[in-house]
Amino acid sequence: MNDAATDRASTGSRLVVIAVYDGVQLLDLAGPVDVFSEAAEQTGAYTVRVASPDGRPVRAVGGVRIAVDVALADLTGSIDTLIVAGGDEEVATDAGGQARALVEQVRRLAGHCRRVASVCTGAFVLAAAGLLDGRRATTHWSSCAELATLFPGVRVDADAIVVRDGRISTAAATTAGIDLSLALIEEDHGADLARRIGKLFLVYLRRPGGQAQFATSARPTDIGDQALRQAMEAVARDPAADHSAEAMAARAMMSPRHFSRRFTKDVGTTPGRYVEQIRVRAAQVLLESGEEIAMETVARRCGFGSAETMRRAFQRVLGIAPAAYRERFSSACPIEHAGSSDVR
Repeated sequence: MNDAATDRASTGSRLVVIAVYDGVQLLDLAGPVDVFSEAAEQTGAYTVRVASPDGRPVRAVGGVRIAVDVALADLTGSIDTLIVAGGDEEVATDAGGQARALVEQVRRLAGHCRRVASVCTGAFVLAAAGLLDGRRATTHWSSCAELATLFPGVRVDADAIVVRDGRISTAAATTAGIDLSLALIEEDHGADLARRIGKLFLVYLRRPGGQAQFATSARPTDIGDQALRQAMEAVARDPAADHSAEAMAARAMMSPRHFSRRFTKDVGTTPGRYVEQIRVRAAQVLLESGEEIAMETVARRCGFGSAETMRRAFQRVLGIAPAAYRERFSSACPIEHAGSSDVR
């Protein structure tokens, strides 16, 4: 029996193993470690161990050296929760060296775990190990398209913060590792404990909205069809103009029915939804600017017609209201400066 298993047996706690490797993202590790360690301190319910494929220390992004507790290869027996931290996604897609050892160990250990999870691009490791085949999953919004391309058997949800599919869970990005850990603790011990720990870390037990509110672009415009690309660029140049299906089809010199069919096939969404996403993104820019612009004015400038229409679009696309978005992301958000009134 290895040291981690001995610790678990002696305390009766659940063993949580967090897998790391060279190129790991430090926050992807720190979030779950801190949350589960706090739960362990309050309840004695968990033993947390950090593991690399061979048990050697690893270097995180930025060069920070991380000591580990155990080698993945040395772990035997049952594990309650295995979490793969994110980092360099090439670790999961490179066929040799560290990548192969990491994927093989995760695949082996998954058969002995009550549940398996990943943070951010750790989803690439789970996918490479075959654990996400036929399942819903998520990763960082900027990597969702690549995950879907490399692993077509995975049903990628690009907006979700945390996806739970059976015993497999995936979290969107670095801080989403905290959301994931709180969700797993809530599953084990109820909402009160998870909420109490969340308050210690100043995070919501249920984060409002999804990843879309953090993405920096609404849709890729690298579309091969020049007519479609020009129609899309016209929307981006002037979101408030007439972008009805008929108007867009006329610019592309197609019939509305043919245009809609081609657009949906090549772009992956309908023309109407694309226009809505672009208008929402234009409104996001105005709301982030810090200018005190009335909601009706923002709506009119971005082509919504009314603040209520814009509010409904924000809820559909981002999962939050425009006012809440402005409060969260405006560059004019206040910062408390201690003792500022005493400055001479």
